[in-house]
Amino acid sequence: MSTSFALLKEESWLQPYGEVIQRRQARFQAAYSAIEDYAGSITEFASGHEYYGIQIDSIRKGWTYREWAPHAQALYLIGDFNGWNRTSHPLRRNSRGDWEIFLPQTQYQDSFVHGSKLKVRVIGANDSDLDRIPAYIRRVVQDEESKDFAGQLWFPAQPFSWTDQAFSPKKSLQPPLIYECHVGMAQEKEGVGTYREFEKSILPRIHAAGYTAIQLMAVMEHPYYGSFGYHVSNFFAPSSRFGTPEELKSLINAAHSLGIAVIMDLVHSHAVKNTNEGLNEFDGTEDAYFHAGDRGYHVGWDSKLFNYGKWEVQQFLLSSIRYWMEEFHFDGFRFDGATSMLYHHHGLISFDSADRYFDEGVDEEALTYFQLANTLIHALNPAAISIAEEVSGMPGLSRTVEEGGIGFDFRLAMGIPDFWIRTLKHKTDEQWDLFELWHELTNRPAKEKSIAYAESHDQALVGDKSLAFWLMDKEMYFSMSVLEQNLVIDRGIALHKLIRLLTLTLGGEGYLNFIGNEFGHPEWVDFPREGNDWSYQYARRQWSLVDNPLLRYQQLAAWDKAMIQLVTAHEVLLAGPAQQLYLEPNKKVLAYTRGNLIFVFCFHPSDSFEGLAIRVPNAGDYQLLLHSDAPEFGGFDRLDTALTYTTNANQELLLYVPSRVGMVLVRLSAEEGRGG
Repeated sequence: MSTSFALLKEESWLQPYGEVIQRRQARFQAAYSAIEDYAGSITEFASGHEYYGIQIDSIRKGWTYREWAPHAQALYLIGDFNGWNRTSHPLRRNSRGDWEIFLPQTQYQDSFVHGSKLKVRVIGANDSDLDRIPAYIRRVVQDEESKDFAGQLWFPAQPFSWTDQAFSPKKSLQPPLIYECHVGMAQEKEGVGTYREFEKSILPRIHAAGYTAIQLMAVMEHPYYGSFGYHVSNFFAPSSRFGTPEELKSLINAAHSLGIAVIMDLVHSHAVKNTNEGLNEFDGTEDAYFHAGDRGYHVGWDSKLFNYGKWEVQQFLLSSIRYWMEEFHFDGFRFDGATSMLYHHHGLISFDSADRYFDEGVDEEALTYFQLANTLIHALNPAAISIAEEVSGMPGLSRTVEEGGIGFDFRLAMGIPDFWIRTLKHKTDEQWDLFELWHELTNRPAKEKSIAYAESHDQALVGDKSLAFWLMDKEMYFSMSVLEQNLVIDRGIALHKLIRLLTLTLGGEGYLNFIGNEFGHPEWVDFPREGNDWSYQYARRQWSLVDNPLLRYQQLAAWDKAMIQLVTAHEVLLAGPAQQLYLEPNKKVLAYTRGNLIFVFCFHPSDSFEGLAIRVPNAGDYQLLLHSDAPEFGGFDRLDTALTYTTNANQELLLYVPSRVGMVLVRLSAEEGRGG
């Protein structure tokens, strides 16, 4: 058995599974070679959007529409252009299952026009007769009265003019400091926000906060707003509820002008089961785009599951990746539901043995698809980023394909927010276990990068609570004034700051924050639905809270900004893993070093410690760079930043460490050496 892959050489515990890993790589190579033999390259293969759908035919002077529907009995193009005549424009089928119709410009130049609506009538293999939305359509709109969705021709007279030619995401994503956001809920109004509003009022906030990337949710069109964008119907159409494609491009262009990379929350893990809006039973069979039977249905999500082993499905999904990168200049993707894709059981088991990563429960076709997708992304833009939402701990997930891995750049450290919520729900402050804390935030493969986060949108959804709400609950409604003191609020603000600094500096090689959580946005996220009388009350961000200097939200926002500035200036996340310096469970004090900084945390609810001896790697003089007890961060001002701390004969710093405080120190010679 060969152990030529770096993954096997460097992770000796994986060698018993070497044959499985070798087979996976052979399967990928076979798929990749077949694609190259057919199309010449994987990038050319991922150009289905340039063949299918509505295409301008400059040679024949007109428009060609193509659709893959191998088992359909008949297709008819219908729309405004022909008065919705259901039989006048039949498509012709070829031997591959592609259907096609050509509309000459001379005949349709006044009717087949920008903004007009259309569908395709499909007589399915099961004798169904449905008006469908073309699979590769690039814009879908909903009628305000009928609520019906339809494709829309989009031929703007003035194509968008990009000005981001000089932008490369490389600098912005080393490391990625990600601001996860949703355009529709980003405004304070009780309604749906727009691309334009986000560009004008939210991007400047993100830039000022120091984040280097945004992760946009709910970009691909989805019929139900309350799905948070995860029940996608149209994989090439940016959601029209937020504005036009040009307005989305303008948002991305503006982000790039600020040095902010734009990551798309990509949903290739499943699709909406709707037949009117989506792909389900498109040609009258279960298994055109999806698996047939139980394998094609996700019970927990009530949605359809793609057949990743099918050639046409691979081309469809890979083409969507290329389309979003080239047409909209996205700088990478966060792959939703990677765990669900990787396993036939969707990860809904206990991973109590390494065998679980290599047994029959693994969907090898999906694994190969991930390898193809990551290969494509980095072929299109070597500086682009791919992130996996993966909770099982699949080995090699964020190692390159050449090393024997699956090819992602980062995995989301999903165990960290679960740990914080679990701790806040089930333990008193006195019960916090610092050994468990250290393990949860540092237990990751040495050469696989992680995006750490204390909470994302998942933790803020209705049915759960954000960290701020777990910590302060109803007191946030009445006691967030800077003019009053409240023990619940004081505790909550102190721990909120510590949790975020610890997660940022210990938990990974990148960091993510969900919109508004940086300032402790109160309450949960709940989109309009029947159960809340279609209210937008909780599907928005209340920026007036953080903009009010009389409320303590601005103290949390100031702390978040200071943290981000600190790790940026000192390249903390580019340094190696943290090294523990001190852990005392009874005192609840933890100290570690990462990069050139020393981090000290005291989680004790009441006790402060004078002259606490912490041995540091280098002797010398040290000074406080940042601490959470500063008054501008809502602290009690118990530390003097003007003091110099000198190591003793045992190379120890003797520190005053107040209760519920995080401290960051730097050796003065190191700081001076940086030009600081």
